[in-house]
Amino acid sequence: MKVFLADEYGFCFGVERAVEMVEDSLSNNETVRTLGPLIHNEQEMERLGGSGVTTISEPVQIKRGETAVIRAHGVTPQVQQELQEKASKVVDATCPFVTRVQRLASRAANEDRHVIVVGNPDHPEMIGVKGYAPEHAFVIKDESEVKSLPKLKNPLVVSQTTIKAKTFFDTAEAIKSVAEGETQVINTICSATRDRQDAARALAGEVEAFYVIGGNHSSNSRKLLNVCKEQCERSFLIQTEDDIDPSDLSGLQRVGVTAGASTPKWLIDRVVARLEAL
Repeated sequence: MKVFLADEYGFCFGVERAVEMVEDSLSNNETVRTLGPLIHNEQEMERLGGSGVTTISEPVQIKRGETAVIRAHGVTPQVQQELQEKASKVVDATCPFVTRVQRLASRAANEDRHVIVVGNPDHPEMIGVKGYAPEHAFVIKDESEVKSLPKLKNPLVVSQTTIKAKTFFDTAEAIKSVAEGETQVINTICSATRDRQDAARALAGEVEAFYVIGGNHSSNSRKLLNVCKEQCERSFLIQTEDDIDPSDLSGLQRVGVTAGASTPKWLIDRVVARLEAL
């Protein structure tokens, strides 16, 4: 059995940047606390925890003398202000791609325009973005929810950074068909997400089984799984090498591997080594 890695996989720029910012704070002997998990990968969070990083769920839990870290998904302006009032230092590790969506939403709201964000309304990234345009923004999952929107005039349509491109563009077209005036559509899906999905799709058509390494709560990992299943029905989302069931690979010759944007290289290497040993 041969194991093939997709051309693009693993840590994206935003996640790598967030981890490096935390490690820089640790190197300065700071007491580091992240508001929510820094990234959606339990194993990497356990590694950082071993170095002293702890997680809080509310700004009220931060204390003077501690460093508060805003995770890659970002937060609302109100939450950021609370952290700045309580912590000795705030490290903003929001992914720059997410920051762009926040700024676009804020600008459109200041122009008294509606902001339609295509994504999961319960995702931390979407909660943060909506906070930049609380009276103007609506988060919808796909085109089927367009009918639930109020009357729109000159809306801005943007997206969660990790959704599938087809979902975004189909929804944008549906909004155009009902909105009055000009609908501004800005594709804010991050390039790393697109690159990983395209690379996975290309490889999935050439293998008999496919493994996506990522957290169960990772949006981009779940999207990668859906993309792989389009070309290779025998595709699996796993968190570690222990999740591999050898019986799934019986008689197979070619197996593909990719990883979500929050999956560290050390974990990918362990999965590949396990597969090659079977």
